Amino acid sequence: MKKITENLLFKVIIAIISGILLGLYLPESLGRILTTYNFLFDQFLKFLIPLIIVGLIIPSIAQLGKTAGKLLLTTVLIAYGSTLFAGLFSYTVSMSIFPSLLQNQINTEVITESTKTLSPYFTIEFPPLFDVMSALVLAFCIGIGLSKLENSALEKVFIDFEKVISFIIEKMIIPLLPFFILGIFYDMTYTGKVFTILHVFIKIIGIIFVIHILLLVIQFIIAGIASKQNPFKLLIGMLPAYFTALGTQSSAATIPVTLKQAKKLGVDEDIANFSIPLCATIHLAGSTLKIVACVLALMMMQGIPIDFVQMMGFICMLGVTMIAAPGVPGGAIMAAIGIIGSMLGFNAENQALMIALYIAMDSFGTACNVTGDGAIAIVLNAIFKKGKIDQAQEAAA
Repeated sequence: MKKITENLLFKVIIAIISGILLGLYLPESLGRILTTYNFLFDQFLKFLIPLIIVGLIIPSIAQLGKTAGKLLLTTVLIAYGSTLFAGLFSYTVSMSIFPSLLQNQINTEVITESTKTLSPYFTIEFPPLFDVMSALVLAFCIGIGLSKLENSALEKVFIDFEKVISFIIEKMIIPLLPFFILGIFYDMTYTGKVFTILHVFIKIIGIIFVIHILLLVIQFIIAGIASKQNPFKLLIGMLPAYFTALGTQSSAATIPVTLKQAKKLGVDEDIANFSIPLCATIHLAGSTLKIVACVLALMMMQGIPIDFVQMMGFICMLGVTMIAAPGVPGGAIMAAIGIIGSMLGFNAENQALMIALYIAMDSFGTACNVTGDGAIAIVLNAIFKKGKIDQAQEAAA
């Protein structure tokens, strides 16, 4: 029972239900307390997002840059390509299905306008030290520079800083997040928006589940072609990793099972031992798929124009940013929320809806990520067959 109550998804569901009930019955004077909390938490989040990007991306790039070899380069390119494909696939399917799915379900006036508003009792603004794009550029410049240095004291500083940021995410932001979502759903209920949005949310979650299954089928068809094996047998062979990830909601915690199943499918031990842990960090196709679909759904719900070029830029940037996603439930959306706000202009309410939608499907995304790691390992095994891995590493040394 304790394990269930500590689950982030459980807390988010309770927060949504509580927010709706409080929105129906709580007096305005008490509701403004929640509005005050939400304003302060939103300010805190905006202050932290550039620091999260710097703290998580710099060590990732620095450590990746120190690993030489064709195997590393090939793995990174395939993983990033898979993530980009997932985003583009999600965009294509969402743009094909969502307009008809959401037709007559969307009332832009109800969602974007309301005569009722709640204001906080007081406000305190603490602007970020720098914006999101500055944080990304800074992270890449320092990360690439550190990758060329040996035993750098500065790298050790950023590794410690990464631990601090991960601690803040896991022990501060994530525990406080359900109260933020509670406040958002209280406000939406109070202003009459919530039932329109929840009705649509259920359909969106169902569609995204189907899309992520289709993505896995495509990934394993490619793996089957590369390895000249039955793709569906390969996919079935990775199901233990899929279901383990559903339960753990963590790519890192599922690594032992993913490794075991990849080796059972004939992946060389050296290739599996290298690629599976690496892909658990850099391959987030399932998470990218979810974020793109949720973003598009929310934009359609509110009548926000969708520009293909803007979305492609967002997907490319998202693929890079997600590399920094820490291995805690909900960590991926926290790493991505910065560019969702800066590139797409999502306000605090839309960001909270994104977080709630994402966490509702966190298990599915993680399961898609780790199962896809097996497909990448199979493709790598076909490229670097047993005996070639040593030759590739020696050539790069």
